[in-house]
Amino acid sequence: MIHAIAFADKETLTNGVINTKKEGYDLAQNISAYSFIAVSRYAKQYLNNPGSIITLTYFGSIRAIPNYNMMGIAKASLEASVRYLAKELGSAGIRVNAISAGAVKTLAVTGIKGHSELLKMSQGFTVDNAGVTIEEIGNVAAFLMSDLSTGMTGDTVFVDKGVHLM
Repeated sequence: MIHAIAFADKETLTNGVINTKKEGYDLAQNISAYSFIAVSRYAKQYLNNPGSIITLTYFGSIRAIPNYNMMGIAKASLEASVRYLAKELGSAGIRVNAISAGAVKTLAVTGIKGHSELLKMSQGFTVDNAGVTIEEIGNVAAFLMSDLSTGMTGDTVFVDKGVHLM
């Protein structure tokens, strides 16, 4: 099962963390983190042993990225959920991991103020000065979904061409 759902409303994203309203916080957490727990619970009954569940996260979960605000907090919660679910589902033969994808031009990133600068900044920190591609992220997802990754669970795998090293 692959979870690739995240959302925070525009007001919550643009007004800074200190000005986040409870409704905006709840919405971002509900859609971005709790949904992962809910769909994992549902998927558990259908996954074979070995099974695999992955989700997508971003570097803003561990670093304060300009204008990422509440999404960074929601992604940190999502990554904690990965670890706890990995521990709980391991006895059923289900692995749970996250891919921390580098900044890629998607519809989702356009919701972040200054997204063009974010993409340029991220590319400038890659080890080869080239942005990560959707295909590169997809290749790691395919590996994590396959039986080739049966020794991995509870991990966050960075597919960002080394940006997290800087």
